[in-house]
Amino acid sequence: MNRKHGLVLLFGLAVLALWPECSDAQSPVPKEPATRSEAPRVPAQDAVFSGPQVDEELAPLKMILGLGDQAGRTIDPVAGADAKPIVLVFVHDVNRQTISMTRILTHYTLSRSKEGLHTAVVLLAEDTTGALNTLKRIQHALTANVPTGVSPDGLEGPGNYGLNRSVQMTILVANKNRVTANFALIQPSLQVDLPNVVRSIVAQLGGPEPKLSDLLQAGGVEANRGMQSAPDPDAIRSLVRPLIQLNAQDDRVDKAAQAIEEAIEKSPQVRKEIGRIARTIVSSGKLENYGTARAQSYLKQWAEKYGQDLPGPRAEPKSPDAPDSPKAPDAPKAP
Repeated sequence: MNRKHGLVLLFGLAVLALWPECSDAQSPVPKEPATRSEAPRVPAQDAVFSGPQVDEELAPLKMILGLGDQAGRTIDPVAGADAKPIVLVFVHDVNRQTISMTRILTHYTLSRSKEGLHTAVVLLAEDTTGALNTLKRIQHALTANVPTGVSPDGLEGPGNYGLNRSVQMTILVANKNRVTANFALIQPSLQVDLPNVVRSIVAQLGGPEPKLSDLLQAGGVEANRGMQSAPDPDAIRSLVRPLIQLNAQDDRVDKAAQAIEEAIEKSPQVRKEIGRIARTIVSSGKLENYGTARAQSYLKQWAEKYGQDLPGPRAEPKSPDAPDSPKAPDAPKAP
């Protein structure tokens, strides 16, 4: 190779060495970044707020007592606490979860009342009279000797509390008239929410934090509730038959309904079966054959509350002697 050819070859190699830098600046095709950008993140769900927040002042609160010797009297539980620790339980929606949470929590707070802890349970509803009647109907599932009533301010509650009607419960813990903990519960959970609420109470009063199993047992809930055996079909029918008698007086219907509600509270299996029976009756198109108008109202409530998650009724019901599951009670015949 002569000297001229050698210089040409060296110049060509130099151009190739510099080519990537030049092409980055001049090429219309953008260079791929060294690291790919991450997929866009889904924003976190907005927090749900209900009621005065931590460190905010606890305003006066009116409630109409629904149970006990002073039923019908209007009180202010905040003023009654006199700046001592207080737990306010606002129930926006009456259902199994909210009532179980209310009962177990207030059973605990009542056990610490001698240490200065005050408690009040306030039901929120558009119909004050109807809500007071509801409290009387479910009082067996609530804690006795705890002030329990209804807000006279309707479903939203007192305006200065800023309660959120989209949650099922709002629980406030306060001391010296200031909120120390706020729990806005969309769907209350005994396993998740109850320990957090109790922990916030212990933070104000001191003392050991109770075990969840002890709280449940004290509140009448068995830890192995889900392991209960299926309810006896005859026992279920014996509960329902007094309710659907055609000539039953209202007080007897209410007594039968209360017995059913008590059984429902004690057993998820009974609740499921009552929901199935009520939904079968309501969906049959023959609801008018089952008891009085008052009894039919209870059946509608149970079908809606306890039968919504069950499979739809079969087009062709099985024979009453089918062994797989108890059927709905036969419609009573007129005397």
